[in-house]
Amino acid sequence: MSENPFCTGRIRPGALPFFFPAGLNAEKLAEQLRQSGGWGEIVGRHGTGKSALLATLIPAIERAGQRVLALELHDDERCLPLDLDRRHRVQPFSLLVVDGYEQLGRFCRWRLLRRCRRRRWGLLVTTHKSVGLPELFHTVPTPELAEQIVRHLLGGRLSPFTPADVLERYERRRGDMREMLFDLYDLFEARDSSSGQKLN
Repeated sequence: MSENPFCTGRIRPGALPFFFPAGLNAEKLAEQLRQSGGWGEIVGRHGTGKSALLATLIPAIERAGQRVLALELHDDERCLPLDLDRRHRVQPFSLLVVDGYEQLGRFCRWRLLRRCRRRRWGLLVTTHKSVGLPELFHTVPTPELAEQIVRHLLGGRLSPFTPADVLERYERRRGDMREMLFDLYDLFEARDSSSGQKLN
């Protein structure tokens, strides 16, 4: 792995943990989802941690006894990439997770909702805007969260940049944490990693 602490392998969902607000954790969200009948949405703008939250939350849901099938949709994927009924016969699941739900066309959403209700599957989605499911969590970026993520990735090593550098990239990217971290990767490469001050 690269010595650069902001390399892709360290900032991808699952490698970079989700930082919950005080008083909340994955187990509490899993219980909240159970209480809503297994239906919920994680809402937030691009790059604000929705996929990172899923990567942290799904193991907690599975520990609570749910069998999860997780699907990730990318740009222009207007329909689900597999036959859910066939997949369920091969690998039974009770909760369907769709990361990038807003990619689906209106008819595919309607058909998916109908199928989940008929099969009694739970449905948890990530989306940029509410799609009418019970809101499980809303990801909201803040400068304080940006600094917390940077401190975690630096792991106590001396930083080649200051908190003002982090804030400038955060504001430039309008709270898109992913793009901010890509910028910090470039900044780390451009400066001597042995100099600079430690981020407080």
